[in-house]
Amino acid sequence: MPTPPAPGDYDAVIIGGGPAGLSAALVLGRSRRRVLVCDTSRPRNISSRAMHAYLSRDGADPAEFLRIARDQLAPYGVELLLREAIDVAPTPSGFRVALGDGRSVSCRKVVLATGVVDRLPAIEGIADFFGRSVFHCPYCDGWEVRDRRLAAYGPARKAFGLARGLLTWSRDVVLCTGGVGGLTREDRATLAREGISIREEPIVRLEGKDGNLRRIMFASGVALEREALFFETGQYQRSALAEKLGCEFNAKGTVRTNRAGGTRVPGIFVAGDASEDVQLVIVAAAEGAKAGMAINRELQIEDLAAAAPRKPAR
Repeated sequence: MPTPPAPGDYDAVIIGGGPAGLSAALVLGRSRRRVLVCDTSRPRNISSRAMHAYLSRDGADPAEFLRIARDQLAPYGVELLLREAIDVAPTPSGFRVALGDGRSVSCRKVVLATGVVDRLPAIEGIADFFGRSVFHCPYCDGWEVRDRRLAAYGPARKAFGLARGLLTWSRDVVLCTGGVGGLTREDRATLAREGISIREEPIVRLEGKDGNLRRIMFASGVALEREALFFETGQYQRSALAEKLGCEFNAKGTVRTNRAGGTRVPGIFVAGDASEDVQLVIVAAAEGAKAGMAINRELQIEDLAAAAPRKPAR
């Protein structure tokens, strides 16, 4: 049986209550660990109508998915705090976490499942279409707009790859660079050969109705009829805690982890979109489960070492 934490302490504090964080909490709760999940209820897919590529949950309402996941934690005593964890500091026995309600709690391990934020292009009207006909992930939303008139938007080199990838879902793809150059002669020849048109002038706004994109308006006054736009303009960490704690980052701006979500900082695990793996809901949930198992194994080793009788001094 695990050694129970002292009053007010936790075996693990999980920061972020998306699929990664809740999955880690489920595994740890079922391992009889005392767990606190802190969540601000601002998931990355808050604008999405459905989540996809999740076996047995394809097309599910993201909000309903989270509600069910939270409910399933209750039998295992997992605590959920709908507040932000504002700071994490190392202590001799683990970590102290400052909570958004003014309290602070101690714990032995921390899971950062805080995710990332997409850099929404600075185009007038784009917020009205985001999650309905403007997307960042073809694997998540490409099927829903298959065979329609699509646009790929972003800096030239990133949009180049995105546009070619979109050919999987539609043969009518236009690459829009927003006025940013960078395409080589070879790039242009490749796009022409694959039937992808190029529009390099700045975009001033998107037009449509009820979240459905109809046209892209350029600074020149010309309109381009499109029914969906996918963008590749980067992302950033939702939380600064990983950087503050000394985690290592890769060129993509996500945290380097081992296969179980461990970082270079002992006791700190990262799971979900904040880490360096594929960014899909089903992958985030799997990462959370792996982190939960790895944490429980570490706690088991620590518990057994603490309980081992000491040999008398000679």
